[in-house]
Amino acid sequence: MAIPDPGTAAMTASPQDNLSALYPAHLAEIEIRSADALAACGRDTLVIAAGQPRDWFLDDQGSPFKANPHFLHWLPLTDAPGSWIVYTPGSKPKLVFLQPHDYWHVVPAAPAGYWTAHFDIVTIRTPEEARAHLPRDASRCAIVGEANAAVGDIKPDNPEAALNLLHYRRAFKTPYEITMMRVASKIGVHGHRAAEKAFRDGLSEFDIHCEYLKATRLAEAQLPYGNIIALDAHSAVLHYMHFDRNPPTHAHSFLIDAGGNFHGYNSDITRTYASPDAGEFQALIDAVETAQQGFCAKVRAGQDYAQLHLHAHHVLMQAMHDQGFITCSAEAAVANGISSTFFPHGLGHLIGLQVHDVAGFARDEKGVMIPKPDGHPYLRLTRTLQPGMVTTIEPGLYFIDMLLAELKSGPAAKDVVWPKVDAFRKYGGIRIEDDVVCTEGQPLNLTREAFAAA
Repeated sequence: MAIPDPGTAAMTASPQDNLSALYPAHLAEIEIRSADALAACGRDTLVIAAGQPRDWFLDDQGSPFKANPHFLHWLPLTDAPGSWIVYTPGSKPKLVFLQPHDYWHVVPAAPAGYWTAHFDIVTIRTPEEARAHLPRDASRCAIVGEANAAVGDIKPDNPEAALNLLHYRRAFKTPYEITMMRVASKIGVHGHRAAEKAFRDGLSEFDIHCEYLKATRLAEAQLPYGNIIALDAHSAVLHYMHFDRNPPTHAHSFLIDAGGNFHGYNSDITRTYASPDAGEFQALIDAVETAQQGFCAKVRAGQDYAQLHLHAHHVLMQAMHDQGFITCSAEAAVANGISSTFFPHGLGHLIGLQVHDVAGFARDEKGVMIPKPDGHPYLRLTRTLQPGMVTTIEPGLYFIDMLLAELKSGPAAKDVVWPKVDAFRKYGGIRIEDDVVCTEGQPLNLTREAFAAA
C-alpha cells in the first residue's frame, strides 16, 4: 500500500483554501481502503451510519451528538444524525442525508461545499425513510456503526476483518487530513494563549476555562475532550476536570491540557507554566521542555514507538537526577520503579478523528497486536512509526501523593531526595504535549507551527 507523504502538500497555501484541492485524492484513498476492507470480509457494499443521539437513563434529554468517525472519514458532516454513506466499489458513493421537518431543533443545513460533487445525495425527512435508499440485500453489506442506528434489517454488524483493516490504515493520514489537523491545532493554540494570559492575570480555573472557550469559539460539547485546567497541586491529577470557581490566593503553577476540533479532526495540546517567583519549578519545566523536543525529533519513519517511550523514561530520570530529586543513576531509577512514580502514563498516542485514535497496537491489517512493554500498562501506542502517522508526544513529571507514598514505603526510597520532592508537591506536575506528523524526512510539529504562527 502506497502511503501519501503529507509533508509538502500539507504545508502549502492556506489550509481552508486548500481543502477542495486535497479532497479528491483523500476520497480516492478512502475508496481504495474500503474496497480492500470489503474484500477482506467477503461483502459487496460498505454502509456507514452517522449514528443517533443517546438519551440519558429515564430522561428525555441526552448527550450531545458525536458522529461515527468512519462516517467523518468520508466527509466533514459532524452534525448529521440519522444519515448514511453507501459505497459499492466502482460506483459513486451515496450520502443519504437526514434533514427532518422539525420546529423544536435547528435542522442540519443542506450539504454544500467542496465535497458534495463527489457524492450522489438523497435527502430524507425521517430516519425510517433511509431504508428505501440503502441496499436491498443487507446480508451482502458490511454495516458500520452503533446498534441504535439500525433501520429495519440494516443493522450494524461491524465485520471484524473490515474494521481491522480500516483501523490499521486510518493511522496513515492523507494530506487533506493533515490540513484539517493543522487548522485544529491553530484553534487550540488560540485557546492556549488566552488561557496562559488568564493564569497570569490571577483568574480561577473555571474562568480560565471560559477564556479558552471564548478564544476558540467552541462550545464545551465541541471540544475534542474535556479541558484539563489545573492550578498548583491539582496538576498532579492526570485527568483533573473539576474547575474551582475561586482562584487561589497565589497560584504557583498552571497546567492546561486542551485541544481544538475542525470538521471532526482533533488537536491535543498541553503546556505547563510557573509563576514568576517559582524559579525552581521553571527550571524543571525547562528540563522537560528540552527532553520533549528531543522526543519530537525522533518521530521518524522506522522508529519503534514503544522504544521511544522507554527512552523517555531514561531521559526524564536523568533530568530528575540533574535537578537534584534522585541520587541514583537514570538506569537505576527506571529499573527500581522510581521513573514510573514520577512519569506514570504513556509518552503519547495516535490522533486524528479520535483523540486517542484507533489501532495504536496493531501489528497488521488482520488484528494482530503488538504488546505493551512489561511494567508500562498505560502506553497507548506500540506501532513502528511510518509516514502519514500523527502522534502526540507528551512526557510529564508529577508529584502525586498516592504514588509517592508507595515509593516511600519501598526499598527505592533511599534514592529519593525527599525534602526536595516534598517542596514540589505544591506545584502538582508538568506535562508538555505536541502533535507531530511522521513524514519521509523531518518531523512536522503541528503544535509548534501553530504557536509560532500565533
